[in-house]
Amino acid sequence: MMNILNSLLSLISWYFRPLVKWFLNKTTRLCELQRICYGEKAGAPRDLGVENSLLLSRSPDIKNMVAFLDRLSDGRKLSGPNQENVIQYAVHTVLRVKKINPKFHPQFGKSFAKCIEHIWGYRQLIQEVELLRTTQYDADNEDHEAKLMMLWNLLMPSVKLEARVTKQWQDIGFQGDDPKTDFRGMGMLGLENLIYFAQEYPGPASHVLSHSHHPQYGYAYSIVGINLTSMAYHMLKDGSAKTHVYNVSKQMPSMKIFHQFYCYLFYEFDRFWIEAKPRNVMDFSYIKEKFENRIRISLANPNSAFRINISIDNI
Repeated sequence: MMNILNSLLSLISWYFRPLVKWFLNKTTRLCELQRICYGEKAGAPRDLGVENSLLLSRSPDIKNMVAFLDRLSDGRKLSGPNQENVIQYAVHTVLRVKKINPKFHPQFGKSFAKCIEHIWGYRQLIQEVELLRTTQYDADNEDHEAKLMMLWNLLMPSVKLEARVTKQWQDIGFQGDDPKTDFRGMGMLGLENLIYFAQEYPGPASHVLSHSHHPQYGYAYSIVGINLTSMAYHMLKDGSAKTHVYNVSKQMPSMKIFHQFYCYLFYEFDRFWIEAKPRNVMDFSYIKEKFENRIRISLANPNSAFRINISIDNI
């Protein structure tokens, strides 16, 4: 029943939308995109409004523009010198279609350009993350092996690894003697995230690793890290992470933004896990689900922007 009602409301909205836009245009002398860029706060509130407006546009030129931007970002070609040219093309297309005089509305072009950068930068970021996720760990690849060794050295700088295949890997939370099998689900993305956390946030990473060794509340550090990579990946793919990414991105969203989002999830999950006082590791799925629900609720707030809040405890 609710699905039928939602579909009916969407249909009514679709038919009346042009009339509402026409009325507001006549009364404010501004098109919808101008009203959004002038009236909404920079970041997610503005970006999401512009994104929705462009997707619902009935203008053939704007539809073609959106399709063109989709193709470029899906092909990871929205970068370098091409980036500025493409963004300016989008701005000029909207100025022409909406008959906006840039001399009278100089701020609109700048605000709209930033929205384009965020919206299609996010779409391109999904492709970059997907490429890493589908790149499987290869023990015959010297670069992959070097990164695995780097992870060990970052987390266990004072302990020498006795062999490539050894039970020592379990000390940093891998399941068996050879970590390569644990990267199957998230590929190189899982390893890159683990390295980024240990390299860019050595204090917090060491803090979390020490919690994973707790005699009562301990867990498999790297396995949990890879699970949280999966969580971050799905939130990026389904669009839940847009509010955070749009709010923290000063320029085009990059892999750095995704890595930092993951680091926040790992650090906060560790805190959530300890506070939950699990009976054993069998509680992982239940606690992870509760944690993910909390994060998704936070991301539903258009002002969401996550940052690691470092605090030291004695657990």
